[in-house]
Amino acid sequence: MTNRIFSRCRCLLALGTVGLMLGTCSADESEIRKAVTFYASFDESLKADVGVGQRTPDTRFNHPTEKGQFVFEKGVDQKVFTIAKTKGIAAGALEAVDVLAKNGRIFYPAKENIAFKKDGWSGSVSMWCKTDSDKLIKAKFCDPVQITQKGANNGGLWFDFNDARPRDLRHGAFPMIPEGQKGIGENDPNAPMVRVPGIGWKSADWHHVALTFKNLDTGKPDAVTALYIDGKLIGEVRDRAIAMGWDIEKAGIYVSINYIGLLDEFALFDRSLTVEEVALLHKKPDLLSPLKKMAAPK
Repeated sequence: MTNRIFSRCRCLLALGTVGLMLGTCSADESEIRKAVTFYASFDESLKADVGVGQRTPDTRFNHPTEKGQFVFEKGVDQKVFTIAKTKGIAAGALEAVDVLAKNGRIFYPAKENIAFKKDGWSGSVSMWCKTDSDKLIKAKFCDPVQITQKGANNGGLWFDFNDARPRDLRHGAFPMIPEGQKGIGENDPNAPMVRVPGIGWKSADWHHVALTFKNLDTGKPDAVTALYIDGKLIGEVRDRAIAMGWDIEKAGIYVSINYIGLLDEFALFDRSLTVEEVALLHKKPDLLSPLKKMAAPK
């Protein structure tokens, strides 16, 4: 009798464990939407649907005479960046048809749109891309997204297509460079990067890209950033001290840098999404669309 009771309890415990595992392996759509700090559906305009900070993009150019300095202009060139209302993975999409002169790039201010904290923070980026990585992109380098104050390799979170032939897709999480010091180069084997050689995207196909990051700016070697493509974990940068060190008043969420093609469903989150949540965003491209109805006008 005692053995039968013990056996039954052991079975119940096992079932409970399985149930717990199943629970932790699921992803809740509403919880994903709650984590959004910034969302641009690109259905009607370049104005973001969700964001506490500025929701309209501006443009940055290199200064014509002062090296390392920039000129900022309100708004964007609407001949280069348009809304393609029927071409998106979910309704409309941002379509970039050319490269801006003077190293121009468009950006949304990071202040109040990203979950940055000087003493430690986490977050995620999610977006859909449709381009030909080897035929459409003209420039040497192209960043569909780059979040930074000073530059890609000086406090920068990004993914790009490089100058290889065929092009590689790379994710970088480069810490800020202290004054008077030299930062690590992209070609260094220890550079904080994930590389996908010869990505070979074609213009007929949509691809989902997500970046997740946690424990940035903690001062401890416990940071982790990850690259996901089409719902699958590709690689991680981990167990490093990675500090962005931004002056958030000057940091920007740069999108479509030298990019030609379509971008859609661009979003930032206030935590590192789970593997299951990223997979769900890939499976349901319109998962964030309900946020448009919930967003307060601004």
